Parts: sequence; structure tokens; C-alpha cells
Amino acid sequence: MILPMSHPRIHRLDETIVNQIAAGEVIERPANVVKELVENALDAGADRIEILTGGGGKTLIRVTDNGSGMSAGELPLSIARHCTSKIDRDLEAIATLGFRGEALPSIGSVSRLVIRSRRREDGESNEIVVDGGAIAGPRPAPGNPGTMVEVTGLFRNVPARLKFLKSDRAEANAISETVRRIAMARPDVSFTLAGSDRSTLDLPATGTDPQALIARIAQILGRDFQDNCVAIAGDKEGVRVLGFAGLPSFNRASASHQFVHVNGRPVRDRQLTGALRGAYSDMLARDRHAVCAIFIEVDPRLVDVNVHPAKAEVRFRDPGLVRALTISAIRRALAEEGVRASTSAAEAMTAAFRPGYSTHGAPQHHGGAAAPSVNRPLDFAPGMAEKRQSDFAGFTPSAAIAEPAMAAPETEPAADHPLGAARAQIHENYIVAQTADSLVIVDQHAAHERLVFEALKDALSRRTLPSQMLLVPDIVDLPVEDVERLVAEHETLARFGLEIERFGPGAVAVRATPAMLGEVDAQGLMRDLADDLADGNGALRIRDNIEKVASTMACHGSVRSGRRMRAEEMNALLRQMEATPGSGTCNHGRPTFIELKLTDIERLFGRR
Repeated sequence: MILPMSHPRIHRLDETIVNQIAAGEVIERPANVVKELVENALDAGADRIEILTGGGGKTLIRVTDNGSGMSAGELPLSIARHCTSKIDRDLEAIATLGFRGEALPSIGSVSRLVIRSRRREDGESNEIVVDGGAIAGPRPAPGNPGTMVEVTGLFRNVPARLKFLKSDRAEANAISETVRRIAMARPDVSFTLAGSDRSTLDLPATGTDPQALIARIAQILGRDFQDNCVAIAGDKEGVRVLGFAGLPSFNRASASHQFVHVNGRPVRDRQLTGALRGAYSDMLARDRHAVCAIFIEVDPRLVDVNVHPAKAEVRFRDPGLVRALTISAIRRALAEEGVRASTSAAEAMTAAFRPGYSTHGAPQHHGGAAAPSVNRPLDFAPGMAEKRQSDFAGFTPSAAIAEPAMAAPETEPAADHPLGAARAQIHENYIVAQTADSLVIVDQHAAHERLVFEALKDALSRRTLPSQMLLVPDIVDLPVEDVERLVAEHETLARFGLEIERFGPGAVAVRATPAMLGEVDAQGLMRDLADDLADGNGALRIRDNIEKVASTMACHGSVRSGRRMRAEEMNALLRQMEATPGSGTCNHGRPTFIELKLTDIERLFGRR
């Protein structure tokens, strides 16, 4: 039985309780503390930031910087709510990372907080201590120019919050991820993250020149990303998008390798995540995710960074423009890159040829003998070479091409093309080609599938899709606001073959559906479309469904595995691949070809 609540008189909450409530909004876990303190250091002009943690940040967080520092008189203000040096009256043009003036007092209410700071023009540093809301200081203390903030015993006086934290390892990993995301946008600043609960993360400054950004990204995402990405750039109506996008064949099983920054601020925005998914929509399998580092620059007046207390989300004044610009910048960069294979596929292929390789990826050692080194020729027992050669007696490729048939005009040798000249077909499925400095293996079915798919998409983009009229219109009941959204987009929907009209205040009549989709569940389609329109995705669901059908048609209409091809057919396929954007992956995100450099082959045989 629930008893009725009593109604005490309205009263003012204690300042400590107010700060603890604010802490619940701003500080969810140790990683949020690190984020707030590192952002403060960057706003103070620091170019060297050192972070030390213990117990996953629960027992210790210490952030030291060489920024501008604070005077003794500013220290008490730094731990008072709504005190900040970062804004005055203009909340529409926030250019700093932090601005609320709530982080330090909130942290001090749920931990023991020590702040030691010194300006360069001052002779000594001062410190102030906040222990569960109780303040001591400021008082003189030894210290270098800059600021040191130490947080110990986080949430010790809020056990309800403490018990919901994860393991020390999980919290330490969250801190590492936070530091990486912040550091990516600031290649001019060095970051060091250390502690007894982690391995050291050292990100030295890479400078301010044009190559500094990709160098910093390589520190975080690895050198492989630098070798498998394209630079992107787009500018429209005051919004600028730049950064680096990974090749479709260089992908991951989760979206954790997608970094998005808005005006230097790392964000997790659903609209931007959807834009990345849309940019790679027909290049990746649904369970794979692109790797990218995207930086969006926009007038601070055109973006609201005050949506969430932790400032992890943003809201654009024109989200459609930002989304479209992001998608077009990525797609244009990938298209301009032409045909290009990821190095990861070649590395996996090279590893497969190494002695002792197994399908489990671990070298196999039999009888205690060490596996031969890949840096020297293989040692065969006497007579072994002849035996190995005899194993291949009678073997012939599916289709071997005689040299005279491959002769090309001297002005443009076939081997000079990016994908080279076809030399053979193996197992009626793989085309082996030779370039000036590499060996290329092409999956004929996957490659032709992409070519057919791109041709279908091109045809669809140039005309309105055919519809199939329904004998009896399908009436779909929906909330009034959903009906308004759908009717407002009826012209766009008609381009995709979907014809609707208003049917009273709370329903729409579906009169025709896209012919390509065959039998359609109009009720489910309308509800899904209304949800997508509410999220700002427009007619993407119809387009995605149509592209699924186009992908299926391309799969069934392409060159099948097991078909023997003539020399001119193979070379024609290679030339068509070179002229088609996105041909490096099939519709399902698999690579269409693998390129093995001659230097890699020579290394396998101990020639290098």
C-alpha cells in the first residue's frame, strides 16, 4: 500500500546537496571527471597534459597541465557554482570546450578535490582543498606554472553511485577512450596517461602543419589506418567537413573506431552516426562499420552544445545540411580515389604463405622444430625441390592466356593499368592479373556484382521509379503528427514510386508502392517511414529498401562463380572496375580484389 506523500513547506536545498545533484548530471563515472579536467586544461592554453589514475579512476585521478594557471583569488571562485572565465553573456557563440562552471564544485562534492595552480607571472603557487563539500584554503604550496587537479575517493560519500560503477579495468578503458577522443583533435598538444591500473598511453605532439593531424590520428588508430584511408573535404553554407575516411574494405565489427568532432569537441551524435552509415550504406555489410575521423567546423551560433550536461551531444540548426555534406564528402573522396585495395587483405594473404601458418593465425611447430624465418629462403631436404615440383604435374590454370594474345599497343601496355593485365583464371572464379609492380587476384563474381549494382543505381537516380497501383488503396491509421510529416514529403516519396495522400486527420491512403519492392506491407512501411521522418532521415528507408532489391538483382545478374572467361572478358572486367567508383568492395562489403606487391612476394622467397 502506497501512503500519500506529506507536503512540507518549500525550502532551499543545502549547497552540498545542490552540488551532488549537479554531479549526478555531469559526473557519471571517472571518465567524465577526466574529460572535464582535460578540457579545462586545453581551454587554459596547455600544450602538455599529464593524466595519472588509480583504481580505474575511483581512487585517484590527477591531471597536470602547463596552462595559464590561476591566482590565489581565483581558486575559491573556481569551485563555486556558475563561476567561469569562458563565457560572459553570449550563450549562442560558445567557442571553448567547457563553459558551465559546474564541473569542479560538483566533483568536490563527491570526492576529495585538491587544486594547486600558479600563473607564470606569480612567484608562488597556491592550493585549495574541497573534501566532501568542506573547503580549506587557499594557501601557499609548492608548484610549477600551470594547474594540478587531484581527485581521490570519487563517490565515497555517494555509495549509491559508487556501486553502479564497473570494474577497475572497464573504467580505466573508458578513461583511455576519452583521452584518445579529446587528443585526436589537438595534434599540437602532448598527452600522457599513466597509472598502476593501466599501460602508459603516450601521445607526443605532432605539430601544427597539414600532416600533423593524420600523424596524430595514426597514433590513435594505428599506421594501418593511415595506409587505408582517404582525405575528405566539403564546404557549404558556412559548414566545413574535413578529415579521413577508411576504405570500405578496411572496416571493423563495431563503431568504436569512428571519431567525430564538432568545433574540436568530441561528440556522439545520432544524426552524424547515421550520416556515416549512409555514406557507406552500399559498401559494407550490415554488421560491419567504417573507420573514420571526421572534423566538422561550423559557426558556434549554428550549433547548440548545451543539449546535454556532459556536452556529449550537439544539435545543429540545419542538421540536414550537415548530414548531406558529410555523406557527399565521404562518397566523393572514395570515388575520386578510384580502384584501391586495402593493405590488410594483402597482409593476410602474405601471412597465409608464411611457413607454419594455420587457419587459426598461429604458427604451427611440429616435432619441436622452429618455423623457418620468412626473411630467408626456405631450406629443403635433398630431392625435396624435385618432389614438390612433381606434386604439380598435370596442373593447369582454368584459363591460361598465351603471351601473343595479351599483346597490347605499345603506347598503353595493359600492365600499366591499375589492375594490370589478366594472365589466368583460377578455379573458374579468380582472375590473376599482373601490373608493373604487383600481382592482383580478382573475385570475378564479387567484382561484376558491384559493376551491375552501380549501373542499376545510376539508372534509378536519373528517373522516377515505376509504381504498382493497388486495386484498393491501403488505409493506414497514424498519429496526426506522423500524417503531417508523410504528406509534407509526398513529392519525394513519389520519386521512389510510393504514392500517398491524406485520408482524414489521422490516416493516409497508400495508392501505389514501388514496383521493385514487390509485395509490400504498407502498414509497417508507413509507420517506419514516419519514424524515420521524425528522426530527420527523410525517404532513406525507401531508398535503402530499393537498394537492397537492386543489390539482390545485381547478385543474380552478375558473372557467376564457376564460369570460364575468355581473355578479352577478363581484361574488359578489369578496365570496367578501374572506371567504377567503389569497385574495391562488393555490395556486401567484401573485397573484390587483393593486390600483392612484388616486394612482398620477394620477401616471402627470401630475396629481400
